[in-house]
Amino acid sequence: MSDLEKSLDQSQSGSYSQDKEVGIVDSYHYDNGLIGKLRRWGDKLHVEAKGIERITEEDKTNESVWNAGTMWFAANMVVSTFSLGALGIGIFGMQFWDSTLTIIFFNILGMIPVAFYSTFGPQFGLRQMILSRFWFGFHGVKVFAFLNCIACIGWAAVNTVVAAELLHSVNNGRLPPWGGVIIIAFLTLFVTFFGYKVVHTYEKYSWIPTFIIFLIIIARMSKSHSFTFGTMETGRIEAGNVLSFGTAIYGFSTGWASFASDYVVYQPKSTPKTKLFFVVFVGLGFPLIFCQILGAACMTGTLTNQMYADGYNTNGFGGLIYAVLVEDSLHGFGQFCLVILALSTVANNCPNFYSVSLSIQTVSTYFAMLPRFIWTLLATLVTIGIGIPAYYSFQSFMDNFMNIIGYWLAIYEGITLPEHFIFRGGFSGYVIEDYNTPSKLPVGMSALFAFACGVAGATVGMYQPWWTGPLAALVPGDIGIELSFGFAAIAYIAARPLELKIFGR
Repeated sequence: MSDLEKSLDQSQSGSYSQDKEVGIVDSYHYDNGLIGKLRRWGDKLHVEAKGIERITEEDKTNESVWNAGTMWFAANMVVSTFSLGALGIGIFGMQFWDSTLTIIFFNILGMIPVAFYSTFGPQFGLRQMILSRFWFGFHGVKVFAFLNCIACIGWAAVNTVVAAELLHSVNNGRLPPWGGVIIIAFLTLFVTFFGYKVVHTYEKYSWIPTFIIFLIIIARMSKSHSFTFGTMETGRIEAGNVLSFGTAIYGFSTGWASFASDYVVYQPKSTPKTKLFFVVFVGLGFPLIFCQILGAACMTGTLTNQMYADGYNTNGFGGLIYAVLVEDSLHGFGQFCLVILALSTVANNCPNFYSVSLSIQTVSTYFAMLPRFIWTLLATLVTIGIGIPAYYSFQSFMDNFMNIIGYWLAIYEGITLPEHFIFRGGFSGYVIEDYNTPSKLPVGMSALFAFACGVAGATVGMYQPWWTGPLAALVPGDIGIELSFGFAAIAYIAARPLELKIFGR
């Protein structure tokens, strides 16, 4: 019998007592076997060992509410946010003003749920996926936790590819794309490996050099006289482009919703919910809107400046930024700026690498036995495996992936918001001690039914190269987010009372 099998056997045969109703094996207390050795090794390195266990009030030592703001400020003040803003012009054929208005409006829609879910962390001390048991049930939440694992790794791959493009642009492409993917992935692993406190400390300061370089880009773009406002179009085609670009914007900004509370669980219960909401909202909003508008502005240069167009066509967004900062511009210092921008991706990937381990632990009790940092390591390897081939088809990969993520998160929000406001009547409707007792949590049938309806809404409303829904074809444009949210919310509001009547929970 292997060491891992021995550890699992010990957890079920007396070395660790577990009530049948308890859904989490508290893997923090193992003395023997491979898992115990891994934990002791992690303790020596001062690695955060706790995973999805509830954070008690005694453990809540992060008293600064501003840490929640700087967390998301740094995570979004990155080159991948810049690149997203350029998609409106580069992919959807829009101009500067319509891109800007789309960026502002759809970001606001996406940020509100993230800021709202963040207020649950100090109140209950639960990670987002464990908190979601109150909405989907003990077993139903596993579906969403699995989807969240895919989202975390997918986002990490998207971000890493953008950084690899930049690194490949430096020094005449001497660093191969696969090398850039590996560098970014392992630098992110180094930060997230140690856990919550190290992640917050890194995010608190890492945005500063990136912001300075974005200001330099503004100066160089202004000096080049390549920016153009263009002419804002009207009509059905324009409306379709706005909706499709807005889907990508929404998917990026609301992408943090499925692990929002993970980064505030160590804040005390007394943290004001309204203050926390606005701190998170502003921490998200400024970098998202600033970087995306800057990306759109730089992308207009490809319409007026052949050097910018050639750089973009040759090496994607990395080539565009290279043309702005290096060619006929800042030369060696510009290449240094490119490296810093590439490294900014670490700040964006940290939440993905950290939260994927918590989502994996939610999927299965047995997965929860392994320490969090082991799952972070495995997720890093998977991200590298996805990121390298994705590099060679980045634009379509980025656009398609963000849209799909936006669909499932719209469904998640379409179920959770009605449950919270209608059926639980707000925060007072939770008995938090029940979070780990399956028989006291919702059965989850109404949530899964609503999820299926939400998928149907996305199917008829999506506008993708590989599928155009019948309703989307009428626009023509992507309305999958609106329909998936609406279908899921209506179905849940209709089905939940029946579930409560039959099962009483």
